[in-house]
Amino acid sequence: MLATPKIIVLDDDPTGSQTVHSCLLLMRWDVETLRLGLQDAAPIFFVLTNTRAMTAENALETTREVCQNLKQALAIEQITDFLIVSRSDSTLRGHYPVETDAIAQELGSFDAHFLTPAFFEGGRVTKDSVHYLIVNGVPTPVHETEFAKDSVFAFSHSYLPDYVEEKTQGRIRASQVERILLADVRSHQEDLIQRLMQFHDNQCAVVDAETQADLNQFAAAVLTAASQGKRFLFRSAASLLTALAALPPQPIAPEDMVTYTRNGKPGAVIVGSHVQKTTEQLEELLKAEDIVGIEIEVSRLQTGEPVDAETARSHLLQQTLEQVHAAHANGKTPVVYTSRQELTFDDAQTRLDFGTAVSDLLMAIERGLPADIGFLISKGGITSNDTLSTGLALTAARLLGQILPGVSAIRTPDDHPQFPQMPVVLFPGNVGDRYALAAVYRRLRGKE
Repeated sequence: MLATPKIIVLDDDPTGSQTVHSCLLLMRWDVETLRLGLQDAAPIFFVLTNTRAMTAENALETTREVCQNLKQALAIEQITDFLIVSRSDSTLRGHYPVETDAIAQELGSFDAHFLTPAFFEGGRVTKDSVHYLIVNGVPTPVHETEFAKDSVFAFSHSYLPDYVEEKTQGRIRASQVERILLADVRSHQEDLIQRLMQFHDNQCAVVDAETQADLNQFAAAVLTAASQGKRFLFRSAASLLTALAALPPQPIAPEDMVTYTRNGKPGAVIVGSHVQKTTEQLEELLKAEDIVGIEIEVSRLQTGEPVDAETARSHLLQQTLEQVHAAHANGKTPVVYTSRQELTFDDAQTRLDFGTAVSDLLMAIERGLPADIGFLISKGGITSNDTLSTGLALTAARLLGQILPGVSAIRTPDDHPQFPQMPVVLFPGNVGDRYALAAVYRRLRGKE
């Protein structure tokens, strides 16, 4: 059996760990913190860069900084056997090729970089090089979904070679993209390994996958080729990580995670994501027993004058925390959520700046939560990243596992100054059916 190389995941939001468990999530990337990940017994660790919330320029700078520090950490730890994964969104949003280019420049040379966006827990599959999102049981080309119209990361193609050409602005033409089809993935393993051994000069390849077994096959071939000297880079969703890490089942089953809830107490839920799926899930959660909904009118932060914005923020924070503490005192779980209407902005930078202002407010609310809450559920990728790095001010956290398919839980350290040993659920905006958020709440309250 091949020795598993250390798998280092640069995650552009904190939800890429949604298919693995028992590993470290790092919120910082100085050399000493990266060494923690390299020294850890788990075969995989995550560096949460949060670059999806940044401009392309800042994402480039951050990725370079991580890689430069990583190069030093690898040298100190004398590790030469490793794989790098640029983990991003399974609906193709994110800074591609900015991040993979930066990784290749700093840590190259690679023989190939693979696009593997399939994410089965979220209903994303790739067939004939077309990436699909399964909507109500129907495979829908992802460019026909709301995600393709994202105001920062819009794209026009579900056929991945065309997506690559579009995103690289023609630097990599569709005709140059290698296609690893289902027939290749499911062929004789030796044939697939031979194909991988022929890659050179960071060729771009896109990979089909309809089931976890497909990615398991692909990962096995990748590890064999890597053991024979090939160097590969991945732009991937979460399901490939399951295959590469090959972990045993998680220590505590999802349905038993109430055992992590502190003192059986009610918790708190923070909802930042505004995609349609989150809105549907929020509607169901607000119907649940012992829930108090607290809406934040974020449009009040959308003002031209900094002084006015600061006053609005201060009022919103005070009003929200008063309602949160009142709900908790009554044995209820407060659900703090941003208003659902889609606001319009003059340009992408203004939208990103407004998103930062909203997130800053949500993190101030988190820091003001009652110290004895039993758990925290963070809904939305960027919200979850900020929860870990800013709201809870963590350097690293141990991943417990999944409380639902595609939905991770961590626990704060014993010495956390405000919320020691608290379970925190990192719930992506676009995962689960409409009842999933309510199901997680009931699970942590022991109500199912």
